[in-house]
Amino acid sequence: MKSRMNPPKKTEDTPSVSTANPNAGHRQRLRERFLKAGLDGLNDYEVVDLLLTLGTPRRDCKQAAKEAIKHFGSLRAVLEASPAELSSIKGIGEVNSMALTLIREVSRRYLKDGIMEKPVCNTAQQVFDYLYCAMRGLKKEVFKVIYLDSQHRVLEVADLFSGTVASGCVIPREVIGAAISQNASALIFVHNHPSGKTEPSQADKDLTRELVYAAMVMKIRALDHIIIGDNCYFSFAAAGLMGEYETGFLNLKLKHVSEAKRHIYRAELFGGNPE
Repeated sequence: MKSRMNPPKKTEDTPSVSTANPNAGHRQRLRERFLKAGLDGLNDYEVVDLLLTLGTPRRDCKQAAKEAIKHFGSLRAVLEASPAELSSIKGIGEVNSMALTLIREVSRRYLKDGIMEKPVCNTAQQVFDYLYCAMRGLKKEVFKVIYLDSQHRVLEVADLFSGTVASGCVIPREVIGAAISQNASALIFVHNHPSGKTEPSQADKDLTRELVYAAMVMKIRALDHIIIGDNCYFSFAAAGLMGEYETGFLNLKLKHVSEAKRHIYRAELFGGNPE
């Protein structure tokens, strides 16, 4: 008597017997739109949908993508969410939440490597180009410092504080301490305004002056403080404020010093031959 074998049990991951994927047309259209126009050709939920299909190629991800955008509020917020938060959305699950987190961290590494590989970084536009994607849409202010060597090559880009400048979250002593540990010769300060407006507040100006003074005490040059807003930026250097603060410090520091010694001090601080 022949034994009869039982068919294997179906699980969630067992593919359908049908060879046709009912979602193939929708996904193909998303891919074609992305290839034609990039992310500008897709809505936020469609970007999430396309990302989710990479992890679950045979499952309809549109509703999960819409739920994620509705729950978190934006594409950026989805990518900033923790794996546990992402897993709470029906249809995303553990694998896709890990994948979305990986995409976020890879993009951060890409942006950081881009600015680290730049031979010289000393203009506000360069800084904005590299950091805008990483800082736009943040709900809280994040204060970054770019540490540079004597040739203005990037040594490190660090997130030092999170909060609001007005609340006193930025501690100049820690900024300068980190600069010394990096053996930095120059600094660029960067923070964002969640409102999207880049006009510096009085607190921004007071902090920048304090940072410039603290850096100059240690003969470190503070090149700029850049405020990033909604597709725009404000440069303290371009507005003449960094020069104003440097002059104020020198007037205090060298108040009773001869012009010859002032010349030497400036040369040591700003580089070049005092002769």
